[in-house]
Amino acid sequence: MSYGLSIDLLEEVLPLKLNVAAAMRNTHKVAERIESELGNEQPMFIEGCEREWEELPRPDEPLTVGIDGGYVHARDGDNRKAGWFEVIVGKSMQDRKESKRFSFVNDYDKKPKRRLYDTLKSQGLQMNQGITFLSDGGDVVRNLQLYMSPQAEHLLDWFHITMRLTVMTQMAKKVSSTEEFQELESNIESVKWYLWHGNVFRSLQILDDIIWDFEAFEDKAPPESNFSKLNKAVLEFRGYIAANRAFIPNYGDRYRYGDTITTAFVESTVNEVISRRMVKKQQMRWTKKGAHLLIQVRTQTLNDDLKSTFHRWFPGMVNWLIQSAMLLQAVYKQIPGFVKHSV
Repeated sequence: MSYGLSIDLLEEVLPLKLNVAAAMRNTHKVAERIESELGNEQPMFIEGCEREWEELPRPDEPLTVGIDGGYVHARDGDNRKAGWFEVIVGKSMQDRKESKRFSFVNDYDKKPKRRLYDTLKSQGLQMNQGITFLSDGGDVVRNLQLYMSPQAEHLLDWFHITMRLTVMTQMAKKVSSTEEFQELESNIESVKWYLWHGNVFRSLQILDDIIWDFEAFEDKAPPESNFSKLNKAVLEFRGYIAANRAFIPNYGDRYRYGDTITTAFVESTVNEVISRRMVKKQQMRWTKKGAHLLIQVRTQTLNDDLKSTFHRWFPGMVNWLIQSAMLLQAVYKQIPGFVKHSV
């Protein structure tokens, strides 16, 4: 909900008189206090040596961390059309434990690695514990996940590979109608097959052959085929795969063994952390500071950590909350229609 709708609901159930500015200001105060408790940023969080890692207790189950990004409408002072800025969102999962989320505004947050490390530590991360990072291969998310654990593996997300290949296949349909490019679609499918099986060397060879054909027969491409766009897409994809070749595993083997190969589970996290609140339903513009502070409170809420944070800050509030909950329960019983409509 927006700040305004939140105030309307609070004033219905509590003896409060608020305004939007006060709600925003208090939310920011909470977020700033949460931020002040973060430790110092470090380039590396690996601790100890191999001998010490061997003496650690048996680690918990491996962690799987997916990292992705989303975009929020920007606002810069009175300029309400300042474009967009990126918010990085991640989710750390274990099979038998609750997942944890983390998020921050790129180019604003000064402690992104510390934020990720604290999230992993809250799940019991040890230096002898396995951890798998999946991302789209961008420099920001790649640098974020480095030097967190000696047992970490870093993988390129299969979803981002196949998404680009699907786009190129659709563009190739109009080009492959000519004799010189009739094998184009099957070549792109071969690239996908080789990448699925982790054969980066062969996939790059086929991409090089496609690029050579484009250069040799450019003048024979159908004029309505958007040939130049396809040529650009293939060149960019070739560079993308070459830059991330060290992070491409045998996806087929991982899939057969039930290992995670895609950050699809992070898509829902991006939606619940930023898109639903800031993009889809609330078409407003955000400053980087305002967005960053709000998503810290949102992340704590989604992780079920905000209540324990308040209890730690204000130990005396526990009894007050119990009494308030009992009072609200009595009120709800008198107006069940309100509960059904609002809660």
